[in-house]
Amino acid sequence: LCSTSNSTYVCIFDEEFKYILLPVSYGIVFCAGFVLNVLALYIFIFRLHPWKTVNVFMFNLALSDLIYILSLPLLMYYYSKANDWPFSEALCKLVRFLFYTSLYCSIFFLLCISIYRFLAICYPIRFLRWGHIRYARIVSVVIWVVVTGMQSPILYFVTTSQLENNTICHDTSSIDLFDQFVIFSTVNLSLLFCLPFTVIIVCYCYMVYVLIKPSGDISQTGNSKKKSIKIIVIVILVFTTCFLPYHVTRTLYYYFRKTNLDCDVLNAINVAYKVTRPLASLNSCIDPVLYFLVWRLSLSLLNPLMPPGMLCRPTRAVTLRQLSSPASSASGRSDPPPSITLIISGWHKL
Repeated sequence: LCSTSNSTYVCIFDEEFKYILLPVSYGIVFCAGFVLNVLALYIFIFRLHPWKTVNVFMFNLALSDLIYILSLPLLMYYYSKANDWPFSEALCKLVRFLFYTSLYCSIFFLLCISIYRFLAICYPIRFLRWGHIRYARIVSVVIWVVVTGMQSPILYFVTTSQLENNTICHDTSSIDLFDQFVIFSTVNLSLLFCLPFTVIIVCYCYMVYVLIKPSGDISQTGNSKKKSIKIIVIVILVFTTCFLPYHVTRTLYYYFRKTNLDCDVLNAINVAYKVTRPLASLNSCIDPVLYFLVWRLSLSLLNPLMPPGMLCRPTRAVTLRQLSSPASSASGRSDPPPSITLIISGWHKL
C-alpha cells in the first residue's frame, strides 16, 4: 500500500502472512532443534570421553544452536499476537541479542569444523601441529568473546515503541538510529557472514578436489570418497540454502527500506526477507544430524589418506631398536642395543 504527500513517500507493507509463518516455523524448529541439540549435548557431556579436537567445536556448535532455539518462544508469542510485545524493553533487547549472537557463533563454529576437516584431509602433516585439542578450546573461547562483543551494539539499537495499541519490539532500531544500524549490519555481514561463508566454500571445494584425485588405493577408498563427496555437496547446499538467502534479502531490505523504490518491489523484498528467516533457523535443527554424520564418515577417510605410519588410531608408544652400531661391532660387545621410544600422537585427536 502506497501513499504520497508533498515530500513524503510512504509504503506500507502487507505483513499479515508473517503472523502465521513465523510462529509456525519457529515452533517446528524449536521442538525439533531443542530435542536434537539437548541430545547432542548429553552425548558430549556424559557419553563421549575423552573428547577429540572436533568434539570441542561440535559441542560449542550444539550449545550456540540451543541458545538460538531458546530465543524463539518469546518471538513465537510476539508474532502470533501480531507484533504486540507484552514484556519489558530489556527482555526485547535480550531476545534480539541472543538471537543474533548465537546465530553468528553457530556460523563460526561451522567454519572451525570446516577448517579442521580441511587441514586433516588436505594437509595431514601440518595438522599434527595445529590439530591439538587445546587450540580448539582457545579458539572456541575467542569466538564467543568476539562475536558477543560485535553483537553488543544490538542492546543499544533495539528498542520498543508504541504503534496504535501494540508495543513493537523492533528487529532493527528506531527510525532516528536506522542509518547507523545499517552501517552496523553491514560490518556484521562482511565479517560474520561473507568471510566465513567464503572460507567454508573454498575449504570444501578443495577437499572435493583432493578426494577426486587418483590414488593408488582406489579399490579400498573409492566408496568412502564418493560418500564423502556427496556429504560435502550436501553440507555446502544446506549452508548456502539456510544462510545465503537470509543475508541477501535482509541486506536488500535494510538498504532499500528508506528509498523511493516502487512499493510493489519493496513489498516483495520484505516478503522474501520474512520467508528466508525460517531457513536460517532451520539450520539449528540440521546441524546435529549432519555434522555427526560427516564426522563419523571423515574418520573412515583419514586412515587411507595418511602417510604410512600415521593412522587414525589411539596414542601408542613405538620402540625402535638400533640393530647394530660400529662401536659394538668393533669391540665385540653384546650389549643390548639402545632403544628410542617415539610417541605417535596427534591423530588420536581426530
